[in-house]
Order: sequence, then C-alpha cells, then structure tokens
Amino acid sequence: MSDEEHHFESKADAGASKTFPQQAGTIRKNGYIVIKARPCKVVEVSTSKTGKHGHAKCHFVGIDIFTAKKLEDIVPSSHNCDVPHVTRTDYQLIDISEDGFVSLLTESGNTKDDLRLPTDENLLTQLIQDCGFGIQNMRIGPNLDLLYMKHAEIKDGFAEGKDLVVSVMSAMGEEQICALKDIGPK
Repeated sequence: MSDEEHHFESKADAGASKTFPQQAGTIRKNGYIVIKARPCKVVEVSTSKTGKHGHAKCHFVGIDIFTAKKLEDIVPSSHNCDVPHVTRTDYQLIDISEDGFVSLLTESGNTKDDLRLPTDENLLTQLIQDCGFGIQNMRIGPNLDLLYMKHAEIKDGFAEGKDLVVSVMSAMGEEQICALKDIGPK
C-alpha cells in the first residue's frame, strides 16, 4: 500500500468533539453537563444513596446556556455523562445592522458577522442596562419595532464614543452573545 491510497478529509475543527465524558459523581454545581442534547450549566446536584438496585443516582438540574430553559436528568453516579466544551471569547463590537446582526472584530483583525443580538427579553434588557443606555423598566419582547429601537439606542452609544466589547459563549456548535461591556471612550 502506498501513501497515495489514503485520502483524509480535513475538517475545520480538526476532529475535535463537541463534548467529553465525565463521571456523573464528579460533576458539581456551576459546572456544565449535556441534558437532552442541550449544553447546560448545573445549578443543583443531589446524590441518592445506593439502593437495592445497585447504583447511587445523581439528580442534575441545569439551565440551558443558550435558551435559559430549566432541564433535569437522573444518572447513576458511576456512569459517564457528556460535558460540553464551553468557550467564552471577547470581541470588539464594530457595528449593529438594522436586522440585529453584529459586526465584531476578532483578535486576528478579521471581522465576524454571523451573530445577532440576543432576542431573549431578559438578556437583552440586561445587556442594554449594563452599558448604561438609559433603558430601565422597559419590557423587550417579540415586538420587532421595540427591538429595533433598542438596537438604535446601542448604535447611539457608538455615536457617543462608547467602545464596547462583546462576550460570546460557544458550545456544541452554537454561539450566542452573553455579555456586553463598555470599556470607555474610543
């Protein structure tokens, strides 16, 4: 056999897995776990004693890191669970389009244009208030006019010379803006 007979496709992720196995009994509060194929942050863990059927069980309560939905799972403590590879990356915010897509500057100097501002009411309200854009006690729901108004106010922050950094959380092939910081005037 010669080397020419073996052709392998290269992938952008170099074959990296989206999750890794970890014994259920070692997963703690504030860690991460995959519940019902969703990456979750563990908010509660309880372990039952070994019963007549053998294994001690771990009861996990987690919050989906992208949708904020509460999920639960019960796993024998000696079995492996999937744990997502979760990364958090900061990017400088360059612009926000009318349809909510953001333009971000990477460390290498390239732009990343495939993310939208979150549409989750609580997260978007927190992002806007954290940056001091003067929106207090306003509900942000599915009303697109109101959402566009919020984006316009963030754009006004650029006009005022605010230099904004966005934190993006990535796990299991998904990405979402999770924080916004004002790092001072440009």
